[in-house]
Amino acid sequence: MASGTVTSSEYISHHLTNLTFGNHPENGWSFAHGAQEAAEMGFWAINVDTMLWSVGLGLLFIWFFRKVAKSMTAGVPGGAQNFVETLIEFIDDNVKSIFHHKSAVIAPLALTIFVWIFLMNLMDLVPVDWVPYIFAQMGVEYMKIVPTTDVNATGGMALSVFALIVYYSIKQKGVGGFVAELSLQPLPKIFAPFNLFLELVGLLAKPVSLALRLFGNMYAGEMIFILIALLPFWAQWLLSVPWAIFHILVITLQAFIFMVLTIVYLAMAHDDH
Repeated sequence: MASGTVTSSEYISHHLTNLTFGNHPENGWSFAHGAQEAAEMGFWAINVDTMLWSVGLGLLFIWFFRKVAKSMTAGVPGGAQNFVETLIEFIDDNVKSIFHHKSAVIAPLALTIFVWIFLMNLMDLVPVDWVPYIFAQMGVEYMKIVPTTDVNATGGMALSVFALIVYYSIKQKGVGGFVAELSLQPLPKIFAPFNLFLELVGLLAKPVSLALRLFGNMYAGEMIFILIALLPFWAQWLLSVPWAIFHILVITLQAFIFMVLTIVYLAMAHDDH
């Protein structure tokens, strides 16, 4: 909750500001004290909280799945093994229904994307004041714990998918085939420059749509939780619980959509047009 000395706009701004480290024109290498200083640090500034939480949740995913894999049994499986096996089967079924080529990478990639994004999204259900308050007691001024509400994180993942799209397109079709695919459709060869423009726009739209869809939905969800936290205590409980229950659907759906679109784009990269 915001204290009586903090306005609503200051409270919202504080909760939407990342812990940013970079080279400030006046203060040198330091942590930013507010969004203005973070902006002044320029492109190479790092949102430390986004990096720490995203990497930490990724390591949690690896540790849990490795632990389950090492303890798997052919007998009566435990709850964790049942959960992991069901999830893997679910991902595998989706991959097989979309990706009709042979690849040892796509299914593990899809599993990683779904679980990792789901874990990052899940942090949105932690009450908005709890973690920032704990870090404030340790002298850390800002702390955002939902990496997918940072467009830098969603943009980084989307650019990684884009790099895979280009890689597999060239690997499957060669440089000439990839260029031909971009310039010789949908119109006849005489319109090759126009075709190239259209296809490049469509190609570049893929990572943009991936990044902004995930970021926009999670940012909006976080904003609603912050606005609810500004209400009286009784209203918080009245509104936050129903919104959290609904938000579980959003959290899962956004992870699923990012995964499915990644599979679709990589399948298109393997297909001949």
